[in-house]
Amino acid sequence: MRRRDVPPRWDRTMQQRLARGEAAALGELYDRFASLVHGLAHRVLGDERAADTVTRDVFAHVWQHPDTYDPRQGPLRSWLAALTNRLAVQRLRTTETAALARGGPGTTEDLERKVRHATVTARADYIVQSMPAPLRAALELAYFQRRDYRQTAADLGVTDEEARRRLRLGLQLLATAHDAGTPGAPPGIGGAA
Repeated sequence: MRRRDVPPRWDRTMQQRLARGEAAALGELYDRFASLVHGLAHRVLGDERAADTVTRDVFAHVWQHPDTYDPRQGPLRSWLAALTNRLAVQRLRTTETAALARGGPGTTEDLERKVRHATVTARADYIVQSMPAPLRAALELAYFQRRDYRQTAADLGVTDEEARRRLRLGLQLLATAHDAGTPGAPPGIGGAA
């Protein structure tokens, strides 16, 4: 296995501890990733209680099936994000389909558009949260504070060229939110599961 193919030690160790049934490992995992899981679920579902339920379901799945995560396939964080997306989309489809069956407004096409939109939005949030801090800081200055690249460079204490590079890379990462087949993307985040 090449060096960069070796999964992070923490991910491997966590998977092994979960597989041994260590309750403390689940607690550590929850402490580290519950806000990510809940945030992604809430973004897809738009409902606090439903996001709470999906969060609980994600960690229950991890506890009951720790071997479904393979550290060689990517970071634990990405796997949890993909699992969250899959379970949240399943819940959204189930609740919306039931509402349609009861004669609620909309069509199945509306439901699929809603699922696609929620999935892309959740993926964009995940990308922003996961990108390196220098890229995120440049994007925040440029897009939320309406700074041009020169002002961004000055605020960050970098050259104009470096500010442009950070903005370009950040935007390239965000552009992948619509692309399910992006290399390195968490599986299941880019497409409607």
